[in-house]
Amino acid sequence: MTAPHAATADFAPGRPVPLGAILATYRHGSGDPTFHAAPGVVWRTARTPDGPGTLRLHHEPAPHGERVVAQAWGPGAQWLLAGLPELLGAADEPDSFEVHHDTLRRVARVQQHWRVARSRLVLDSLIPAIIEQRVTGKQAFGAYRQLVRRYGEPAPGPADLIGSLRLMVAPDIAAWRRIPSWEWLRAGVDGRRADTVQRVLQVAPRLEECIVLPREKAWQRLRSVPGVGVWTAAETMQRAAGDADAVSYGDYHVAKDIGHALTGAPVDDEGLHRLLLPYAGHRYRVQYLVMAGRLGAPRHGARLAIPTHLPR
Repeated sequence: MTAPHAATADFAPGRPVPLGAILATYRHGSGDPTFHAAPGVVWRTARTPDGPGTLRLHHEPAPHGERVVAQAWGPGAQWLLAGLPELLGAADEPDSFEVHHDTLRRVARVQQHWRVARSRLVLDSLIPAIIEQRVTGKQAFGAYRQLVRRYGEPAPGPADLIGSLRLMVAPDIAAWRRIPSWEWLRAGVDGRRADTVQRVLQVAPRLEECIVLPREKAWQRLRSVPGVGVWTAAETMQRAAGDADAVSYGDYHVAKDIGHALTGAPVDDEGLHRLLLPYAGHRYRVQYLVMAGRLGAPRHGARLAIPTHLPR
């Protein structure tokens, strides 16, 4: 059997494009079946409006900066390629970002070519975010991995490569709906989170429209679903809409880490809100820089099974 033909496109913005840093936000743990990264190469699968698709990205030299070459397979291939510039941050506007704290300056220089990615896919990020509510990253990533491997489908593309990487596409709406309650529990997802996923699935088309809505209306629509709070909405808008101002309020570490990085002491969410006021429009960018620069509070003692964020 011959390998399926790949559709291709490229992206050459005239600057370096740190693929791994930009796209790492879509990786839900080291064993995520929908994502694979190797030096200079990133694979990502997605459930697009046109169907499943696989995207492979790698660097090639260009006269100015770098050129990212993309190959895509499956019914969603052309949709994925059409969104390549936005996925790699072309819609992001970092020029108006001004650093107000000395502790951020070095990492801001190092990360000057990082951009906020925009996938244009709401459920692609919303369902994993719901699964990640109120549990550790390890627990959430394991649950997502188990459910995708059991109820997803093999990714389109060259069978030998797809097989060796064990790439999968996440379930479609119908498949998510068919997962019985005991399978959610077996994966480690309690009834509250599983019920929230089901409520999201009931209004999935309207939630996907958030990508084209004004920012405030998009947030209102996401938050209108019971169980989708400010943390879950922020995690979704960061990835799906490329919202550079979407702070992960309610996260177990974010407020403490940003407070430590900018003032030398942890803060709560109220303190974080005040602290980030000078960065309005770029508050998620600050959150990313603190994480990327490892500027957060040091972790002491044994690792505890604590939630990554508070219930939201």
